[in-house]
Amino acid sequence: MTWLRALREVVRSGLTIEEARLEPLLALRTAVGVALVIGPALWLASPAYAASAALGAYSAGAATFQRTWRPRKVIALGAGVGLALGTFLGYLAAGRLATFLPLLAVWAFAAGMAWAVGSTAGIVAATTVGSMLVTVTLPTSIGRALEHAGIIALGGVAQALLILLFPIRRWGAHRDALADALAAVADYARRLRHDPTAPFDPEPLMTARDAAAVTPSQARTRPSVLHGPRGLAERIRPVVAALADPGVGAPPEGPGRDRARELLDAAAEVLDAAARSIRRGTPAEVSPGSTDALCVDEEHEVLEGPARQAAERLVELLGEALEIARCGTPGRTPAPPVPEDAQVLVRPTMFRLVPVVVRAVRRELRRDSPVFRHAVRLAAVATLGYLIAARLPVGHGYWVPITSVMVMRPDFHQTYARAVARLAGTLAGVALATGMVRALGPDAQVFGLLAVVSAGLSFMLNRTGYAYSQCFTAAYVVFLLGMGGQAWEQTVPERVVLTLLGGALAMLAYVVFPAWETPRLPGRLADWLAAEGRYAAAVLRSYAEPTREQHADLRRALLASRQARAAWQEAYDRARQEPVRPRGLTSREAEEAQEAIKGFDRAAMLMESHVPRADSRPVPEAERFAEALEADTAQAAVDVLEHRNMDWGRVEEALHAWQDAPVDRSPVVRRGAELQKRALEDLATAVSRTALERDMGSAREQQRTRTALAAEDDESAQPHRGG
Repeated sequence: MTWLRALREVVRSGLTIEEARLEPLLALRTAVGVALVIGPALWLASPAYAASAALGAYSAGAATFQRTWRPRKVIALGAGVGLALGTFLGYLAAGRLATFLPLLAVWAFAAGMAWAVGSTAGIVAATTVGSMLVTVTLPTSIGRALEHAGIIALGGVAQALLILLFPIRRWGAHRDALADALAAVADYARRLRHDPTAPFDPEPLMTARDAAAVTPSQARTRPSVLHGPRGLAERIRPVVAALADPGVGAPPEGPGRDRARELLDAAAEVLDAAARSIRRGTPAEVSPGSTDALCVDEEHEVLEGPARQAAERLVELLGEALEIARCGTPGRTPAPPVPEDAQVLVRPTMFRLVPVVVRAVRRELRRDSPVFRHAVRLAAVATLGYLIAARLPVGHGYWVPITSVMVMRPDFHQTYARAVARLAGTLAGVALATGMVRALGPDAQVFGLLAVVSAGLSFMLNRTGYAYSQCFTAAYVVFLLGMGGQAWEQTVPERVVLTLLGGALAMLAYVVFPAWETPRLPGRLADWLAAEGRYAAAVLRSYAEPTREQHADLRRALLASRQARAAWQEAYDRARQEPVRPRGLTSREAEEAQEAIKGFDRAAMLMESHVPRADSRPVPEAERFAEALEADTAQAAVDVLEHRNMDWGRVEEALHAWQDAPVDRSPVVRRGAELQKRALEDLATAVSRTALERDMGSAREQQRTRTALAAEDDESAQPHRGG
């Protein structure tokens, strides 16, 4: 992608309205938290204290809107404490640049490394850098600094208390994650009716698993409905795929295919009903036709062999889903049976999270890590922005580094899109608030009320797009400054210019010290291929030696393959938005390789649907093929990194020996092995080339890009010619 096209996508993304469900009650509760600290501070103290209180309450409230599975009150308290600590330390070192700049650099670097833990930690940590830059201008002594830090922490406490006293849709995010997983499998079943080889994205299942991990205190209050349905969705997914597949399931045409479509349609309706029941906490209706379709007639059933086995297994699993759909009332919702040896996913408490955070940060302390490079950029931009602001003949120069810190992200596209969105939102919000300030005149109480209203609107639009939320955030800041007695002529034009400067500084920092994902695509592809090879081998070993230990190994290999796939998908999506020349893999090769590995994964999933029970007869040929498959995929992963052609000699030899075996005890698993070999051949075709072909492929990629850009320019120019 060229720079021109990348910037065009950045502007479009930054100004896009995202489809998200508004949550006005949550926004109202958070805005009330801001009001509860601003009002008393104005009445009992001064506008300066009110500004500190508003900073703590607003930032803590904004932190609770981030995607996280921890209790919201804990997030609010943590944000308040972090803001207060950053404020106080900043004031202690603010007397001289020689002390403040090193502190700012270290604090900003630590905030950048917080992304190793997750996006929520990174965003909350960035707000603490902003509080350090703003509030060092407010206190006049150490005692006052302690007071301001305490008031900021009080804002976080106020938000936490409101969450505790007025819970709104408790466990709502966890319910949504589980419902989305069931709905994703329902959509998959519906697509399989028309496309028997349709792909399945495991991201909703991964999100549901992440949401299922709870702390000990959460485990005591978690609704019973959140215990079992995730495993139900996991078990149904491979069964519907096996039923629909024309190779190992229903025949391509005829009564058998019609019966498979009927079962898939019923499965989709039942799973959708179960998802609605979990999401809303109320019973959901299932049509009598779908219930009748789930009756398997022993005499007149048209499906035979593996297809009939899949149908019977699907009917058994959907019976559990029907119980969920019909009994969705909280407290009455039955959880599907969980194996006795199943372990609850435990999330560490905040104190036990410390060693986890240390390990995560240590893993990212390397030069090629995107998180480490983001931390370095953040530290450099924060200190440089502060130095530039200190030399400018304007007030509130701290808006330069604050803007840079708040828009910067570990990847190119989000950083640039947020910079554009912040500028657009600031211009709109400042213009709106300025007109109101001029019309109303100086009145601290009125401006405090308008600040609370602006905060509430900012919270409500938080998930509809950064630009639209930032519009009311900018208005909120203007009203706070007006509450403190700042003239609009001094604050508004300055903030627009300083916001533009801070955004430009953040964008320039990524150009100077980038963290492109494009060069890392071969490594991500190699990791994914090796993980899929281990998963496929684990499935085959479950046939060769059907024991509980093998089934546990299969589960671990499946989770590892999903993590590798998610890492590849994230890198691939980012690389497609980067203005970088392809290195090692062109976009077309990456797309073809991705489809080939997805086909390989799908074949393993089909075999997983018929994994025998622990007391079943073993399939010895599967063990030999598993060893060959694991060895060849591991070597192929190395070949991808070293740009060598792949060789599937061991896989071909093992499959040939399997085909010559006198007795075929499991035609499903052998058919799956054939599909896997075909997918591996497609992968080799996608990425194996000579040096001359690599150069020609890169040239063709550039030519396709230029042709696509020329076509877009022609299409955009045609309306002007016609006009």
